[in-house]
Order: sequence, then C-alpha cells, then structure tokens
Amino acid sequence: MLEIRPVPAFDDNYIWLLRRPGHTAVAVVDPGDEEPVLERLQQDGLTLAAILITHKHGDHTGGIRPLVQAFPGIPVYGPAHEPINGVTRQLGEGDRMEVPGVGIAMAVMELPGHTEGHIAYFGEGVLFCGDTLFAGGCGRVFSGTHRQLHRSLQRIADLPPETLAYCAHEYTRANLGFARWVEPDNPQLLQRIAETDAARARGEPTVPSRLGLERETNPFLRTDELTVIAAAERYAGKKLTSGEEVFTAIREWKDREYD
Repeated sequence: MLEIRPVPAFDDNYIWLLRRPGHTAVAVVDPGDEEPVLERLQQDGLTLAAILITHKHGDHTGGIRPLVQAFPGIPVYGPAHEPINGVTRQLGEGDRMEVPGVGIAMAVMELPGHTEGHIAYFGEGVLFCGDTLFAGGCGRVFSGTHRQLHRSLQRIADLPPETLAYCAHEYTRANLGFARWVEPDNPQLLQRIAETDAARARGEPTVPSRLGLERETNPFLRTDELTVIAAAERYAGKKLTSGEEVFTAIREWKDREYD
C-alpha cells in the first residue's frame, strides 16, 4: 500500500510526500519550499530518495536545490520540455519510471496548457497532476494554450473514474463557487459544496479528489454537457460549436469575472 500525505506550503500549496508504510525512504512531488519538507522528514525520521516535478513554476520547484544539498545524489524527475534547474531525469509522454525508495511504478503523461511542457505522473490509481486539474477547476493558461489545456483535461477525464487526483493547491472552495455560476442547479455540485465547507471547517484538505466526482461537478471536464454549453454561450454571447470553444469561454469567464 502506498501512503500519500500532504505537506502544506506557502498559503495554499500542497507538496505530496510518498512512502510505503514501515519504510523510511520517501519521495516528494513539487517541493516549492524546502523548509516544510525538511521539517517533516526530521520529525518523522525519514530520508528523501527522489523528487518529482510537474512543471516549471517556482512554487513547485523552489525547494529543489536545498533538498538536493541536504540529500546529495537523489534523482530529480521533471518535464523534458521546460527549463528547470536541478532536474536530472527528463521525462516525456509514454515514459515509465519506478519512484526510488517508494517502489511505485508510474507512467508519464504530457499535459500542456497551464505551461508548455507540464507533465503528470499516473500509477496505482493515483494521478499527480500539478496545476493542470484542480479539485473543482483547472489551472490558468500561462505559457500554454487553451486548446492544449482542453485536450489535456479531456485526457484526464478518460482515466478511470476511481482515480484519485492529487493537485497542488487548496483551491477547491473557490473553484466550486465558480462551478455554481456555471451550473447553479447541479445537485451533485451543491452536495459537494456542502461537504467541502464542512471539511474546511474541520481544517481538513479537500484533495485528493476522485475523477468520477470531477466529471459530475467540475465544469472544465463537462464541456459536452448541455447546461455547461448553455452557460458558456450566454457568457460568450454567441453559438459555440466545439468543446474547445466552450472550455475557452468558461476559462476566460473565470479569469475575468471570478478570480
């Protein structure tokens, strides 16, 4: 069994820590800050064996150098098509790797859109998706394109519905607020908002999320649903003829009027 724990960082980041129960070797995903990672390792008597990076943004990569200094020689996995200092193992679509010290086999998916070379790691029913998919939402388009991000999200939507998506931020409540703009009468969404509010009131993280739930409540994975299409067309003020156009409309709507 794989144990995955969040290491909170900054205001709303999650650095994911992977280990096998009873073992002291761990890997971390997207360590934007080394301090909480080092604190957790010391506190629990753990040793860092590998770093996995999904994309180039500093809140996902800032801890690489000091963590490698603390644990010399550990491999740092990351996207082949982005400039990231410290990455020693560049990965692309279709690559497979076994996470050192943890023993989980993962396939690499190239999921551009948020950035031009964003990757994700998929294996044993879990997906480390960085800032491509969020619980209830998706990342902004920075150095990628809306077309790329829509296609990447469609690829994620095609994964098994029981897959657990480990995104890198606690944005869920805000994302669901926008989702309610798009689908105010979606009963699964209203239930999810209530459950999310209760979890946050208890101080609990709202991720990972199950992809089946994302398909039911996340408008960015629902661009073929009539309710989402209608909302996107009302915002755009015109007929939209493809899922990509619907996605672009609701992403721009959120960027301009909600965030």
